[in-house]
Amino acid sequence: MLYDKARIFVQGGHGGNGSLSFRREAHVPRGGPDGGDGGHGGDVVLVCDDSLRDLQSFKRRAHYKAPRGRHGEGAQRHGADGEDLVVRVPPGTEVVALDGALHDLVIPGRRATVARGGTGGRGNRRFAGPVHQAPRFAERGLPGEEGWIDLRLKLLADVGLVGLPNAGKSSLIARMTRAAPKIADYPFTTLEPVLGTLDNGERQLVLADIPGLIEGASQGAGLGHDFLAHVERTRLLVHVLDLAPLDGSDPVANFATIERELRAHDERLVALPRILALSKADLVSVDAAQDASAGWRERLGLQVPVLLTSSATGRGLDELGRELFRRVPVAAPAPREALGAEEDLAEHRVFRPGAARGFRVERVAQGAYRVTGEPVERLIARHDLDNEDALVHVERRLHRMGVVRALEAAGFEPGDDVEIGGVVFELDPS
Repeated sequence: MLYDKARIFVQGGHGGNGSLSFRREAHVPRGGPDGGDGGHGGDVVLVCDDSLRDLQSFKRRAHYKAPRGRHGEGAQRHGADGEDLVVRVPPGTEVVALDGALHDLVIPGRRATVARGGTGGRGNRRFAGPVHQAPRFAERGLPGEEGWIDLRLKLLADVGLVGLPNAGKSSLIARMTRAAPKIADYPFTTLEPVLGTLDNGERQLVLADIPGLIEGASQGAGLGHDFLAHVERTRLLVHVLDLAPLDGSDPVANFATIERELRAHDERLVALPRILALSKADLVSVDAAQDASAGWRERLGLQVPVLLTSSATGRGLDELGRELFRRVPVAAPAPREALGAEEDLAEHRVFRPGAARGFRVERVAQGAYRVTGEPVERLIARHDLDNEDALVHVERRLHRMGVVRALEAAGFEPGDDVEIGGVVFELDPS
């Protein structure tokens, strides 16, 4: 079974705490603070691995947590950074990281950071200055990003076979390649994409049998979006059209249904080159097959080759194979080249969302206020407010950030309770 979807929980490593330490050596009076910084937590990184083919490994394991950073120590010894947790995914995997960035992992070796580790806390040596020469506090490390992300695999195939259920796609790919799809005389026999390799001695093409589509597939009907997504990466489409549908439906209407669903799913699919393979030619008379072929050539024009095929007798399959090699270019497809260019650029320029800088003050009760916002919440998370020196430092930072001024504008008086990041403390900035 092909696993093309997975939902996993990723968590960046926790940052290490800074050290509260003072230099104590014989004959070195007043050695001063020498606490080292904590290390940064490791990131969770996805890496495109060409040895993988689907996402089945994520069915056995769904939680991925990167190592934390080591704590700082005395004598100005900084903690080691946590190692990145590398998670291997197959080529064609698409994922949205926790920060909202979309990553399309197509090129083997390409990396995408989906959960960043927390920053390490600073040791007390970092807070020493001319006025405050012996700080007796250090920062705590911050937790890393965490959350659920969805992985989606879109097959990397040169040619995609599309058509209604029971159009003959599975028989076609089984006859032309060594693929072994399930074949039967009822709809939706194939419940997952099947890949096969076509070899002419000089090069190879990967063919994908896309499970049968029906009307409304672009809105999720039938197998819907589950398999339409696999068509997006193909370089050429073979529309397999049954000349003798079992339900007696009109082949012209069937052709229009599939083309309409492809267009509704993604307008880019309209621009892909096409080959029309009229299947099951052995089930109709020779004259009827020739008349149908001539009618479709007139209807579609010279830009779309129309071939009569029969998986039972092998008719037209060699011609179809030659046409595939002729129409699929040897060069790599444009999307992969574009991704390669982006990868080269990413080595020199990294664009990340800027951290939110604002905060909001609200009065929750008489003599009680709540301050929300990422900067102030990070400040509180880094410090132990039971430590008097740390509390004084936090109050100075709140002054510089304009939080105290905003509190006073809301009616705050010294000694009132302030809640930040779930921590309630009495603030007396005087």
